[in-house]
Amino acid sequence: MNITRWDPFREMDGIHARLNRMLWPRRTGEDTELAFADWAPAVDIQETAAEYLVKMDLPEVKKEDVKVEFEEGVLTVEGERRLEKEEKDKKYHKIEREYGKFVRRFALPNEVDGAKVAAEFKEGVLNVHLPKSPTVKKSVSVKVA
Repeated sequence: MNITRWDPFREMDGIHARLNRMLWPRRTGEDTELAFADWAPAVDIQETAAEYLVKMDLPEVKKEDVKVEFEEGVLTVEGERRLEKEEKDKKYHKIEREYGKFVRRFALPNEVDGAKVAAEFKEGVLNVHLPKSPTVKKSVSVKVA
């Protein structure tokens, strides 16, 4: 019999992983319940007198894999970060970064002008500019520059 040292932090990681699987199941087949997302990127939301600025960290995500929409006062950003294929001469010892589909939704005040919403993707950060205006357009699809 081998004696192993008990690590309470490893035990907590296991409990956390089991709880996540129970609360947010992932899609494993067509007949199982669909999850909204596999991970959630970090976001900062700033406000100035002229606009709201949403900054989202999306390292190693291609601009083409990101969709930004503003509809009825809700900003939706969704996309996917893909895991590169494991090659025969390369193996992973640890994977901590999250991969897969993501969806983030933010309810914004009514003063956002949906017609002037703009997004730019630079150095792994998505910046969505939401100008303030007294007249509101309810729905718009945003092109990421």
